[in-house]
Amino acid sequence: MAALAAATFTVVTSEMLPVGLLTPISRELRVSDGTAGLTLTVTGLVAAVAAPVLTLLVGRRDRRAVLAALMATLTGANLLAAYAPNVAVLLVARVLVGLGMGGVWAIAAGLAVRLVPAHRVAAATSLVFSGVAAASVLGVPAGTSLGELGGWRVAFVGMAAVCAVVALALAVLLPPLPESAAVRLGGVLGLLRGAPVRTGLVLVALLVTGHFAAYTYVRPVLEDVAGVRPGQISTLLLAFGLAGLAGNFGAGAGAARSPRTTLLVICGVLAGTVLLVPLLGRGTGVSGAAALMAVWGLAYGGVSVSTQTWLTAAAPGAREAASALFVAAFNGAIALGALLGGRAADGWGPAGVMWLGGALAAGALVTAGVGRGPGR
Repeated sequence: MAALAAATFTVVTSEMLPVGLLTPISRELRVSDGTAGLTLTVTGLVAAVAAPVLTLLVGRRDRRAVLAALMATLTGANLLAAYAPNVAVLLVARVLVGLGMGGVWAIAAGLAVRLVPAHRVAAATSLVFSGVAAASVLGVPAGTSLGELGGWRVAFVGMAAVCAVVALALAVLLPPLPESAAVRLGGVLGLLRGAPVRTGLVLVALLVTGHFAAYTYVRPVLEDVAGVRPGQISTLLLAFGLAGLAGNFGAGAGAARSPRTTLLVICGVLAGTVLLVPLLGRGTGVSGAAALMAVWGLAYGGVSVSTQTWLTAAAPGAREAASALFVAAFNGAIALGALLGGRAADGWGPAGVMWLGGALAAGALVTAGVGRGPGR
């Protein structure tokens, strides 16, 4: 379980690394913040396609070997990003990150039920998804700090080294995990006939699109709205991540009892906090920005485990297929959020991305309240 948590940590850190490095990347490669944000858009789009496709293609192959191979792909992708001479090569590297990430996340998310007794599945699922929150706590702030010390390219080299270590850990620590039956396309698409599954996917789309529309451009927003200095960015991202780690385990326990109630709380807090950033940031400065980032992180930290719990409860007999749909929706929403946020940042300025993100989270609140959900 620790190896799987390390895998989710690594793939999410690899995906999100440009967030804290957006300004230096755009400056060195001579592109706008919106164009640099395409490094997230491309990764999310590819991961959204790769999750269901790779789940189908691997058939009954040993999941341990598949996970190790995908992590090796991430190692090479981060090395290519580190040596990218222009934004085109960087985007190619980010395509490879999307391939590795989509496959790892889709497979790892559904393995808890195979590795622990039934009464430990909820806690084990929270542990796997703690890697997502830990990526914000350790991965993104560490990458940002490393980028400030040695440049953004050094941060990608460091990420490649972490990926290599995790690939080895997966190969050594996981037991053999062959599948007794391959996932079929009809089985994946058939899940969409269930109203609770459709509601869960809409929740993922709204929450994640809204979050990443705002969070992808959080560095320029904090610098412009709250007057945060570049050296303080990593500290604020650390506050966000620590709160997110707490939110992950708190939401995991709550979602095991009632996914709907947990997501109603998450949606409400997320919408309110993101909308307050442009309103309170200028008046409260760095201290206010830090408090808002912590609350934001607490709410968003529970999104992954709560929505995954919703979907697996809605399709208990098809966990890997449900995970593939979850990862596809999640990463498609990351791509859409980064894209919409880029257009909002270039067209409306930094505050515009926060209004957009808050509005989408409010839409998720309505969906969680009126949509068909799984049983308790």
